[in-house]
Amino acid sequence: MKAWRVLVALSFLMLSGCLVTFKDPIPANEAAPIPLLGEWTRQDEWGDQLFLEITRAGANLYEARIYEGSADNLDSLEEFGFTVAHHGRRWYLSAGLPKSLGANFAIAGFELTRDNELVVYNLDTDRILQDMEKGLLEGQTVSMPEADGALITSPLEKVLAYLDDPANADLFVEVARYQRGAD
Repeated sequence: MKAWRVLVALSFLMLSGCLVTFKDPIPANEAAPIPLLGEWTRQDEWGDQLFLEITRAGANLYEARIYEGSADNLDSLEEFGFTVAHHGRRWYLSAGLPKSLGANFAIAGFELTRDNELVVYNLDTDRILQDMEKGLLEGQTVSMPEADGALITSPLEKVLAYLDDPANADLFVEVARYQRGAD
């Protein structure tokens, strides 16, 4: 349950529980935009208040801490490390997944809006599976309890070129919108 809450809070799980994972992570070659750092908050689909704190964890490495209900609630503390990359007009983040979810990597998109919001985008699993069948990405279908997911084995350069292609803009589905919390 703990790993599932981390993924939902980070919006890596697709609607209906499908997940797109990748063999290659985004390397720690790029710094995140400074406004990404700090405290964020949102109300989840069940009405619970979520707090997200993003800090530096090293050179181009970042850590997210998620609390449920209250920023002081250490019982619900979830932590994970991630890296970022900026390609074209898009920002991406990559985080390692626990062994229970294959120990690969999740990639999501994000943007910082003019209204001081952090918007997180997931990838459309069905579209990724269709594009795998067309040969646009290499990978395999992964059976999951609720629906099939995908494990992408294409090299990261090919994945990022695919994600950056304006023809694939509809791959991104908004799954979370955070507002700036008190710093």
